[in-house]
Amino acid sequence: MTDAFIEHINITVTDPDEAAEKLRQIFGWAERWRGPALNGGRTIHLGSSDHYLALYSPKDAPAVRFPKGAPLQHIGVVVDDLDAAESRVSAAGYRPFNHGYYEPGRRFYFLGPDDIEFEMVSYA
Repeated sequence: MTDAFIEHINITVTDPDEAAEKLRQIFGWAERWRGPALNGGRTIHLGSSDHYLALYSPKDAPAVRFPKGAPLQHIGVVVDDLDAAESRVSAAGYRPFNHGYYEPGRRFYFLGPDDIEFEMVSYA
């Protein structure tokens, strides 16, 4: 068996355009695709050539807010320069919190589009 890896994560957001722009600012990811999706909704794929987030919004999406951790705790993203990443998170209008340093790396968290939690971690 070959090593398995996550190719994409599909998350529901209220505004895929806004979410894609904010996440592009933070991570430097490129838009891979956009178009119609399930039940009249639409999706934007944002990431690299190897992996991406699918930012899905159903047609006439109500502004539903899920409680933290239901069902997703957070999305972890590895970066080379944690301090620069924190500056980009702040510049995009989000508040970094829960900074930590324990083996094997440094990290912090932020609530991004639709209060989806991201963990930024550096092993450098």
